[in-house]
Amino acid sequence: MTIHDFTSQSSLLNQFITEMRDVSIQKDAMRFRRNIERVGEVLSYECSKVLENTNETVTTPLGTKDTILPVKDVVICSILRAGLPLHQGILNYFDQAENAFVSAYRDHIDDGDEFEIVVNYMATPSLEGKTLLLVDPMLATGRTMKSVYDVLLRQGTPKNIHIISVLGSTEGLNYVKKHFPEDTHLWIAAVDDQLNSRGYIVPGLGDAGDLAYGTKRS
Repeated sequence: MTIHDFTSQSSLLNQFITEMRDVSIQKDAMRFRRNIERVGEVLSYECSKVLENTNETVTTPLGTKDTILPVKDVVICSILRAGLPLHQGILNYFDQAENAFVSAYRDHIDDGDEFEIVVNYMATPSLEGKTLLLVDPMLATGRTMKSVYDVLLRQGTPKNIHIISVLGSTEGLNYVKKHFPEDTHLWIAAVDDQLNSRGYIVPGLGDAGDLAYGTKRS
């Protein structure tokens, strides 16, 4: 797996991540969603640099111009519900992409620290031979990403896989590196070293879904 980690790079990504972490700023749900969206836009631009491309000729009012464009076989798949603003940011740039959505959540056994991943909804086009952008803002343990990928394979085997996340843990990165194909690319804005006993990133930013869309019932 090729990991593109922007944690130590000086860029506007740091500003967006800092605002998402800040307990006072993150109370503004609209700004929180927009910051996730902006991270998705930046990572999409970076990702576009390594996609397969094609040569095309465009006709202008005064002539023609040869240009290099990324291939148009992209499918964006986000994990509901926290993935929606990140999905939108990526779709803003890959505006001709197909779209897929998967619902997955952690089911904590007897409300303890142990949990299993439950996938109970999927809407996706065929993935056979396409470029899959698998989207989830939080890459904590990596188990949700792996479970969703396993389910998606029922819809065909992608030609290329790119995972796009806002914030992850070192453990989560190591997990997906172990369980995804070797030629997978991971694009992530920031990485923290720790997980707590319930598998949440520390210091992290909290529950991205709740911050974006409101607290849910357990």
